Amino acid sequence: MKKFFAMVAFAAFMTSCNDSATTTDSASDSTMMSSDAAADSVKASNMMDSSSKMVEDASNMADTAHKMMEKAADKMEDAADKMKDAADKK
Repeated sequence: MKKFFAMVAFAAFMTSCNDSATTTDSASDSTMMSSDAAADSVKASNMMDSSSKMVEDASNMADTAHKMMEKAADKMEDAADKMKDAADKK
């Protein structure tokens, strides 16, 4: 789980630092700059939403795996009890 969070954090960092395509032109119109800022804000919001959904999905998968492991452990315990009872009868 720690590796997953590390990968998500690294991907978010790399995405946020990937600015090489954008240039800042001091002669550009201020309305253009505000629309760029709004677009960047929407991108950041979408990225946060998608990463939040990925974290939620991973949490749900972990919960499902935990439940499956509990069921398997219970079945193994029941099987061990049956084997012990069979060994005690002989």
